[in-house]
Amino acid sequence: MGVVTIERSKVAVAATFATNGLAYAGWLARAPAVRADLHLSAAGFGLLLLCISAAAIASIPLAGPLVQRFGPARAILLGSTSMVIGLAGLGTGTLTGSVPVAAAGLVLVGAGNSAWDVAMNVEGADVERRLGRTIMPRFHAGFSLGTVLGAGASALAAACGLPIWAQLYLTAALAASVTFPTVRMFLPHHPIPPGHRPAMSVGQAWREPRTVLIGLIMLGFGFAEGTANDWLAISLVDGYGASETIGAVGYGSFVVAMTLSRLFGGYAIERWGRVAVLRGTVAAGITGLLLVVSGLGVPVALLGGLLWGAGSSLGFPVGMSAAADDPARAAIRVSVAGSIGYGAFLAGPPLIGLLAQHLGVLNAILCALVALAIGLFASGAARPLKPA
Repeated sequence: MGVVTIERSKVAVAATFATNGLAYAGWLARAPAVRADLHLSAAGFGLLLLCISAAAIASIPLAGPLVQRFGPARAILLGSTSMVIGLAGLGTGTLTGSVPVAAAGLVLVGAGNSAWDVAMNVEGADVERRLGRTIMPRFHAGFSLGTVLGAGASALAAACGLPIWAQLYLTAALAASVTFPTVRMFLPHHPIPPGHRPAMSVGQAWREPRTVLIGLIMLGFGFAEGTANDWLAISLVDGYGASETIGAVGYGSFVVAMTLSRLFGGYAIERWGRVAVLRGTVAAGITGLLLVVSGLGVPVALLGGLLWGAGSSLGFPVGMSAAADDPARAAIRVSVAGSIGYGAFLAGPPLIGLLAQHLGVLNAILCALVALAIGLFASGAARPLKPA
């Protein structure tokens, strides 16, 4: 495999991560507008977000076998098509005020994102192994960069009065136009020959303690990340009386911190190791979360968003790298660990929505502290897998 081909694939994977971040999370900065257009309470909005999480959870066990058989490029094409249609459906739901249409759109977004997520992480791990250095956090920085661009576009759209449905239509069109040509630059896929059994089954991966613990790392950090994705903008609007534009800026501060931490996290991992870096980020995440809920004012909450972003940044990329240490079993292990990790996005939105209904959103998001503790407990499983 030539160096030029690997470098080209590295750029393609980074672009795919960025596009996924823009498509998946860009609209979340305007979550208050979606909630308002659909006339939902905090609990109702939490249940709406459950559609995307439940679809992702139900679909991700199928993503590993799909990637293993057809390769990352084809899996991403299938997943991105589902997401594009789903974003358009969510836009139509907000335009017409139809909760069922919006929910159906989010189901397609969640299902499509599962295939896209597993496939790009398997491809990214393959490129990382071939290059011989830690670059998975940078790929996830690409995802975060996509969310930064989405948050910035959302803040600008909110300030200009652009309806959320129009933003969703534009996002869907952009995702389709970028993804389809990009995956053509991925590394060649070598399918399993007919009559040969795969290196590992899904059931076998579920019985591996290390794979399950890696999933718990992703669950804990993913819950902290997902809580901010879904509720940080709303917490500034509801908890501090800030404007929708400030809410989008607050969410943007979170994803900016995540992006920077992922860009430079690889250097820290190579120097101190996966486990030490994960444990260090937990401290930053806890500090940031406490600042957000402190009630000391918007500037303090924005600083908390930065620390929260840094503290949540490396759990998923480190978990994906650890699950993919063995290339022959990477697709299945990534899908199983991802299934556990995505449990955060299944449980988080409705749980926090229900708590916010009774306790207020600032008190409700404190449950992310428990999630960070889970990630800390399981962090030892991220140690590199020793060659057999």
